[in-house]
Amino acid sequence: MYGQTHSFGDPTINVSIVQPCIRSDNPWIENIFYASGAQIAPDMMSPPVDHSELISLLPDLATFARVVEAGNFSTAAKQLGTAPSTVSRQIQRLERALGTRLLERSTRSIRLTESGDQVYRHCQALVEAAVNAVDTAGLMSSQPRGRVRISAPISFALSVIHPLIPGFLREYEHIQVQLVFADQDMDPLRSNVDLVIRPTSTPPQGLAARRLGKVRWMPCASPDYLQARGTPTHPSELSGHDCLYLGDSADDNLWVFRRQAETQTVEVRGRYVANDVSARLDAALQHWGVASLPEFAATEALQHGTLVEVLPEWSFEPRAYSGPVWLLYPPNRFLPPKVRVLIDWLVARMPA
Repeated sequence: MYGQTHSFGDPTINVSIVQPCIRSDNPWIENIFYASGAQIAPDMMSPPVDHSELISLLPDLATFARVVEAGNFSTAAKQLGTAPSTVSRQIQRLERALGTRLLERSTRSIRLTESGDQVYRHCQALVEAAVNAVDTAGLMSSQPRGRVRISAPISFALSVIHPLIPGFLREYEHIQVQLVFADQDMDPLRSNVDLVIRPTSTPPQGLAARRLGKVRWMPCASPDYLQARGTPTHPSELSGHDCLYLGDSADDNLWVFRRQAETQTVEVRGRYVANDVSARLDAALQHWGVASLPEFAATEALQHGTLVEVLPEWSFEPRAYSGPVWLLYPPNRFLPPKVRVLIDWLVARMPA
């Protein structure tokens, strides 16, 4: 049998059998053959699912997507308001119907199989289509409702977006907001989010974009630090100060300043280097030195007088990104009201 070509009763299937393998962890798959270039389970090669049966599979497909996103059965069950055993039975039923194993299970976690990964992608589209169907129907309603998912870079989300959400929720009591703190770029067409905030000079093609202002950096220090060490009057004087910079790359300590046609590049030093905005802000407030901070993170401290901008007559250009910030979303003419009102709320409250 091994090394021979078999069709398993189907002339369109021809594989060379390498060896059999008993899979005791899957009660409905008793005999699997590993083949060159393919894995064939002859006892599971059932005809395609009848369209009439698809309706009954829809809840299981949605549950499967939730399990993958939750990372385990218990969390998914809690989110769905059911028992883990019920979720497990749904996944088993789906695997039987599809004739393939979707998940590799352990006591604490799950992992997608190759076929499971493909099925999950389609389940994402299925759930998104269902959400869009409900939202499209919601266009007929005068009152926006539902959950809006929005992602933003961590420091921008914490300093700028988060303070605006409570007022929005009070204004729109039938809307829920999920704010995702993520420094990696997310795609609203592929990720499970409705809106993405991204600092970029050029919005990507294929997405609608609204500008939310810009990122401007400034060197800041506390009045106590400046009183003790002196206030710099020229960028070159920063070389004699303790400076708080990112440290993500070797040249992060090269601070560039411009004033009209003049450019000054200063190599700064300091006892504390941190690649987190909140950490540098806190260190500056504790009088540890001159910190490179985005304006949006320093605004409150500047207003309260606990920080002072250093060299305000110069334009500060650190190695970090500076420039426009955009709110990105799919160019959908049926944009749900819940998404549209959040877009308008954020844009109206951002500085020009």
